[in-house]
Amino acid sequence: MTITLITGANKGIGLETAKQLIALGHTVYLGARDRERGEKAAAESGGTFVQLDVTDEDSVTSALATIEAAEGRLDALVNNAGIFGSWTPNGPTALRVFDTNVVGIVRVTEAALPLLRRSERPVVVNVSSSLGSFWAVTDPDRPEFTIPAALYAASKSAVTMLTVQYAKAEPDIRFNAVEPGYTGTDLTADQSAGRPADESARVVVQWATIGPDGPTGTLQDESGVLAW
Repeated sequence: MTITLITGANKGIGLETAKQLIALGHTVYLGARDRERGEKAAAESGGTFVQLDVTDEDSVTSALATIEAAEGRLDALVNNAGIFGSWTPNGPTALRVFDTNVVGIVRVTEAALPLLRRSERPVVVNVSSSLGSFWAVTDPDRPEFTIPAALYAASKSAVTMLTVQYAKAEPDIRFNAVEPGYTGTDLTADQSAGRPADESARVVVQWATIGPDGPTGTLQDESGVLAW
């Protein structure tokens, strides 16, 4: 039985990822800030809710302690929680975006590492974005070229760099960043576009289920390695 934790799992790509992994036989802990929404998502998916706010050190510590007490290890971690912030950068918003999207990954990953090291085939998937790819945003032929999402894009560049550095520091754990595809979720609610979350979740699931010989330290989309 594979033990998996997904952050930001009460809706969108996180919830759909949970459903698909549960269908594959995983025991999935759905991390969410809001208890009511988290418990509803767990009931809907067949997973287990764990209260987890990636911006709160005590919440993260408590969530991983709960998993340790129940399971003794963690096989897969999906760092999915994230926010967009705003189109117009300012200091307070920048702090909030980076605290959630970047520092949140550090908090959860550091708390999870002792449990991941007990797994026979540990995997970490960090949900990133092609908007954080220098290659994509500087290519006039790419859609990312025209999207001025400074804070979100910069935070996702940091997510990918964290992924590479963790992969180097923890060679026995598969760390990969994933661009799941442009998805219609609350994150893109002000834009009338995006494919269904379950389609994008398949990309996350693919990388959450790789074997111990799979790649590490990469940024991937559904077509393969994404330059960044």
